[in-house]
Amino acid sequence: MAEPKPVAFLGSSLIDLRSFPFSARRDAGYQLDRVQNGQEPDDWKPMNTVGQGVKEIRIRDSAGAFRIIYVAKFADAIYVLHCFQKKTEKTSKNDLELAAKRYSELLKEKSL
Repeated sequence: MAEPKPVAFLGSSLIDLRSFPFSARRDAGYQLDRVQNGQEPDDWKPMNTVGQGVKEIRIRDSAGAFRIIYVAKFADAIYVLHCFQKKTEKTSKNDLELAAKRYSELLKEKSL
């Protein structure tokens, strides 16, 4: 069996994830573990508006809706671009822009 890919948190995404309520944080860890082992998360959708290959893990919890935007297409690691609590039906422009900014910085780093 292949080694699980490490998870790299960009910007404040790890701090943001740690601010989730315990049950949402535990579910987030489980879902990221699935991705590390080459599986799909239980509930996800592609986030092509952020970048090619970017996906969003959707977590529904008694405390609300939580999201983890990540990219797993690189061989070296799974990169978590952004973690946040979703307050409205539509993902906020700020959340999408922040994830896109971190993704473009990652691509620049990869092309060096």
